[in-house]
Amino acid sequence: MDINEINLKSVVFDDYYASTKTKNQIYLHHTAGSAEGERQFGFWQGDPIKVATCVCVSRNGEVVQGFSSKFWAYHLGMRGTHFAAHGLPYKNLDMGSIGIEICNWGWLTERYGKFYTYVGSELPSNRVMKLNQPYRGHQYWEDYTDEQVESVRKLLLLWKDRYGIDVSYNEDIWDITKRALAGENGVFTHNSVRPDKTDVYPNPKLVAMLKGL
Repeated sequence: MDINEINLKSVVFDDYYASTKTKNQIYLHHTAGSAEGERQFGFWQGDPIKVATCVCVSRNGEVVQGFSSKFWAYHLGMRGTHFAAHGLPYKNLDMGSIGIEICNWGWLTERYGKFYTYVGSELPSNRVMKLNQPYRGHQYWEDYTDEQVESVRKLLLLWKDRYGIDVSYNEDIWDITKRALAGENGVFTHNSVRPDKTDVYPNPKLVAMLKGL
């Protein structure tokens, strides 16, 4: 994949660690908010812990990059207890992974035919995805756009070529998997390492794209 095929925009951002690390994992997140890519980096700017993902994907598919994928920032929020619960030692997965943040509200609540985010704002029904089966307790979610899914596809292929990251699809990525916790090469979701997270969710378009890589 040629980087010139990606609708990429760089922003001024300095809250990351400019040390090169070997990359062997990619984690998919969503923002659980309304901000588009550039604004999301504005929220992260100034965080003393240096919390951010490498890129944010806006609803129109624009990929906003805050720092090079060869560098790193904290994006998983891992503690020793997350590893100990599965009999594994702590490992700084943030250093060896690349984070993709999809701009999306996440789960929604349906009331009398209307759909609301967790902060109470209403979302139009044409932006709602209803899953056949609830995921982590929720059946309604904001849909990922076709443009976002396509941009994620291009990013995965880019980093597969650049870093040799295995983009093969595995069904276990939607829940805690020791493969992710152990630092195994591959593509994972935030849910792969955190039982309290709901990003990303198994949107059929996203799943189909991942299976087709």
